[in-house]
Amino acid sequence: MSELTEPNSAISSWSGFVYQGKVALYHSLKLIIKNEMDFELQLDSTDDFAIYKSGKLLSVHQVKAKVGSTRGSYTKALIKSAEIDEHRKTGTNRYFHVSVKIDDTSDYKPGNGEVVKFYEYNGQRYCGLGEIEKITKDLIRTIFNDAKGVLPTERLTDQNYSLISEIISSKAIEIHKINQVDGVSESKAAFENRIHASELLAELLSEGLQNDVDYFATELRKNLFDYLEKTLDDLLPEINDKQYLRAQDLFVHLHSLSSDDLQRLCQVMKPSESFSKIQHEDIGRYSELIQDFCIAPVLQRLPNYMGSDSNFYLPTALTLLNDRECRACVDRIRTEMKNNRRLQPLLFEYRNLIAFSALRSFSVETKITENDGSDPKYEAENQDDKITRELSVNVITKQDAEGKLNA
Repeated sequence: MSELTEPNSAISSWSGFVYQGKVALYHSLKLIIKNEMDFELQLDSTDDFAIYKSGKLLSVHQVKAKVGSTRGSYTKALIKSAEIDEHRKTGTNRYFHVSVKIDDTSDYKPGNGEVVKFYEYNGQRYCGLGEIEKITKDLIRTIFNDAKGVLPTERLTDQNYSLISEIISSKAIEIHKINQVDGVSESKAAFENRIHASELLAELLSEGLQNDVDYFATELRKNLFDYLEKTLDDLLPEINDKQYLRAQDLFVHLHSLSSDDLQRLCQVMKPSESFSKIQHEDIGRYSELIQDFCIAPVLQRLPNYMGSDSNFYLPTALTLLNDRECRACVDRIRTEMKNNRRLQPLLFEYRNLIAFSALRSFSVETKITENDGSDPKYEAENQDDKITRELSVNVITKQDAEGKLNA
């Protein structure tokens, strides 16, 4: 079966969006190891990414993820990489990055005198989305050790990887905002907003966030995005353009959330449990529910749906496949409502929870002592000065929720 020369759907850009940021970070760290400290990384303008120094273009990089296993699958992209234009002049260093092994990675020479080289990662000319984080962390350890004379701990390596990754994803989203909100052309926004090597190096060499709360939020954001990226990457062949665009909007929104709202979101994804660490399955279920729902969510703070009755409906990852699980969920939510200071104010505000999968809709009726969630030392036995209120929380099947919201 012949492979497509290029994916035609907008969905193909999801893997590209995720993968090119990781590849750009890896290449930037390779430059730092070579003692190149005065360059700027440009995203999605001159090419998928480019490296500038003192205003001059050093290299351009085309990035392709999950296109195909034959060289012919990349013909159109290779032709584009070799083009000479206003910025990519004769003699520009041109690199081509692929995420899968292909049958021919020899240099591409189109006849105009230019050469496009397939980028090499530790001796092989491809690197998958699942492998690039590991080899990037190896570079972080090397740079940290060279600068400070000591290897960073695993926790510090993970933290600093999260911090420098966020610089790149934040810049990509900033460029999108400058274009969409401020009205600056996409090419101009990307061309003028670059990341200097010193920004990456400063975060890479940091020696720890000031407290565990900051570290926890950083780790949480990274894990959330890793799982969302992996889940969507796996689903790419199956989802349509509308689902893809909704997933991309969700990704951008989650990136903009404050640390507090991010933790609230992770708690309400599974309100029957105390949130401690995000689970891969829950992220997959949560994102799939939003992609498949009959309408797009309102992306303000916690993604939600607003009914004609002015009530909020929250998507969740709840999966309740039989009567026993439904009954157990009622008991667990009651227990969490009594003891979980994060969950209480959320369920007072958002009383309708859409299950990813449930046998039936049901209500959880309870009386609890209200807590606004602001006291970090809150404990259930210290509630004498609080107000006891009745609370009814509805757990609703996807079908019932769509019926209410469509009405």
